Amino acid sequence: MGRRGGQSEIIIGVDIGSTAIRVAVGQVTYSGAGQQPNLQVIGAVEVPSEGVHKGVVSSIDEVVSSLTHALEQTERLTGLPIEHAWVGVSGAQAISQKNRGVVAVAKPDGEISGEDVDRVVDAARTIAPPLNYEILHVLPSGFHVDGQTNIKDPAGMSGVRLEVEAQIIYINSSHIKNITKAVYRTGIDIDDIVLSILSSASVVATPRQKDLGVAVVNIGGATTSLVVYEGGEVIHTATIPIGSEHVTNDLAIGLRTSIDIAELVKLEYGKSNSKNISKKEKIDLSRFDKNLETEEVQLFYIAQIIEARMGEIMEKIDEEFFKAHVSRLLPAGVIFTGGGAKIDGLTDLAKDELGLPATIGYPIHMDSISDKSSDISFTTAIGLLSWAFDLQSSKIVSKRSRFVSSNTAIKKVQNIWKSLIP
Repeated sequence: MGRRGGQSEIIIGVDIGSTAIRVAVGQVTYSGAGQQPNLQVIGAVEVPSEGVHKGVVSSIDEVVSSLTHALEQTERLTGLPIEHAWVGVSGAQAISQKNRGVVAVAKPDGEISGEDVDRVVDAARTIAPPLNYEILHVLPSGFHVDGQTNIKDPAGMSGVRLEVEAQIIYINSSHIKNITKAVYRTGIDIDDIVLSILSSASVVATPRQKDLGVAVVNIGGATTSLVVYEGGEVIHTATIPIGSEHVTNDLAIGLRTSIDIAELVKLEYGKSNSKNISKKEKIDLSRFDKNLETEEVQLFYIAQIIEARMGEIMEKIDEEFFKAHVSRLLPAGVIFTGGGAKIDGLTDLAKDELGLPATIGYPIHMDSISDKSSDISFTTAIGLLSWAFDLQSSKIVSKRSRFVSSNTAIKKVQNIWKSLIP
């Protein structure tokens, strides 16, 4: 999990995005008579991202430079050496497929053990991945024991035949190798690689919401990722190639101004819904750049530009919900997170377009001494801390039977890249 010093451990989460690289540092402490583990966020750093386009590495050297800068800032902030980290990867190069695994229960008395559960999940993984893809996660969506269905945890039950329905998430081999190479060239090890949207969901959605049916949507700079839960399990993941950068581009064109000014206008005055905005309200673009002459623009016009693009994102999201057969059928609604979800009025637009409850997702039940923990841009990085904590804490039920990561791609290249580092 990280360095152990006395009664604490350190976890590092690294989110490599298209617009920013974000690093979160968590400390696990043990307290009480039962030595209960507690996770606290002790630091978070954000630096501009270079070398990543639409979630895909376009220049390894630039990614290494940006990531090195982020890690150096993190070490200065926390005073701790960064030796290894959990890394989040974009779903832009991910695809998913359903599969089934079947095994015979090992014990003569028919009692299902944890080993049986592991074996049946491994059996679900024995499917040839698409060309140039690797298995990243195996996500069980339900177990069957001798024909009895919809079992969440079969361990301890009795039966002869154990089956599992699983969602297999594949990642493009080149994509994961490029990310792996970039991280190793900074001199740190990789604990594991996690699909970013899954780590985000681990800190913004409660178990009850996942059981009822909920979608978590992360609006990033270049892409929008989503995951749908029903019955507590993942039933669908997707990545839409539109993000908040497209909103900024639209504003730059519509207002005939620079990208930098358009970004400032979006953050300060942007609204996703043009309702209830008076056409008399105006702003002067010259306040963002002293070199500009006075140029007044209606707030209503700005909102219309943003609403058109955000409405398109909502349409794409609903198309994915339709594919998963949950369009307008998620009782717990949609939780929006990520930097692109900061635009005012997003939830109102989502309620109208998706016909579902909508909220903004902040990290929940997370102790922190960093103000970044309340910044929705950091949900993926902080989610990686929560993911690692849940997996590795001996006092918490392991996710192993639910979320089994494959280190195959990492192991294939780990020794190669390490041998090339001077």
